[in-house]
Amino acid sequence: MAAAQTRAVMAALEAKGGAGCARFVGGCVRNTLMGKPVDDIDIATVLTPDQTIEALEQAGLRALPTGVEHGTITGLSGGRAFEITTLRRDVATDGRRAVVAFTHDWAEDAQRRDFRFNALYADAEGQVYDPTGEGVDDAREGRVVFVGDPMTRIREDYLRILRFFRFQAWYGRGEPNAEALAACGALKDMLLGGTAERIQKELMKTLAADDPRAVLRLMAAAGVMPVILPTVTSLARFEALVAIETEQLFETDPVLRLAALIPGDVEGARVLAEGLRLSNADRDRIVGAVGQEPRIVSWMSPREARRVIYALGTATFRDRVKLAWAGAERASTAPQWRALLALAETWTPPTLPLSGEEVMKAGVPKGPMVGKVMREVELWWIDQDFIEDKFSVIERLKAVAQGMVY
Repeated sequence: MAAAQTRAVMAALEAKGGAGCARFVGGCVRNTLMGKPVDDIDIATVLTPDQTIEALEQAGLRALPTGVEHGTITGLSGGRAFEITTLRRDVATDGRRAVVAFTHDWAEDAQRRDFRFNALYADAEGQVYDPTGEGVDDAREGRVVFVGDPMTRIREDYLRILRFFRFQAWYGRGEPNAEALAACGALKDMLLGGTAERIQKELMKTLAADDPRAVLRLMAAAGVMPVILPTVTSLARFEALVAIETEQLFETDPVLRLAALIPGDVEGARVLAEGLRLSNADRDRIVGAVGQEPRIVSWMSPREARRVIYALGTATFRDRVKLAWAGAERASTAPQWRALLALAETWTPPTLPLSGEEVMKAGVPKGPMVGKVMREVELWWIDQDFIEDKFSVIERLKAVAQGMVY
């Protein structure tokens, strides 16, 4: 938070409203205290949105009115975005959106935030302010605790149920806060009919944590899992996949982790993916990953594996190997699964060395028959383990063409 771009924004705001009119807030303060990387920098200020815009523009910085009705302006400094929000208090809430009024009271602003370690502020000099009196200790000890009454906070915004589990997965240490967990379970039905995109975003962030196994067990025990993922019947494959990723130092993969939660049902996977409003790419990846044919087993020979890679594509083959590995019972097969993944990384599926023009030169008339002949030759070529001998391919073409045309 000491970068030149950041200092420029804070200086611009203080030039307008005086020293102390703006403070860093939320995640950037929390992560700094916890010794974790800071990605986004949010700023709270007593300045109104109009005053914030004026302050930034007078300093030669860009200001984008990204959420004026909620008091939020996005400032751009040195190519970096800063979300700057006027201090607020809730006037009315309905579980999805809030009507707010601006305030100059930092404590009042803190009371509308979700968790105590997210209600921390720090000024430009690094002085930390903790209006709830518990936020600093929560951050240092890894406690995820709602500001005030958990039931009240959740009724203000149903998504705070999923945020509790997400923050527990990323920052929690030890046993979860019992009062918070009980409130999430009691109000879980508020998630029914919720905005799919918002639910999906929180779910995927939870799955992206280094090790979310314990948290998903909490979600299942609290009855939250059946509400957002009704087709999930077991966490076993998911937990095994996370263990494999951890042990093998694989990159954390939230999309594949979601696929691991879904039974091997392609149509069910498609329905779930569309219900969560996943991107087309993520939907197609999950549907491909949960497919059962052709079957993937650890004892596949390199030749068999190449056939499957050619049929599925390298990415889908890799996903299915990891899911099959996670579903296997014997840990002793790990070297075999790793060998299959290594083959997928090093072998590039070739292209059939045959063109439609060559097929027609062999006497096959233009039209659907060309494709049929090419497919027959391709099946032979695959069976020959993708033979690179062009002469042999042409000879096979002649034999197939003769048999199919005559």
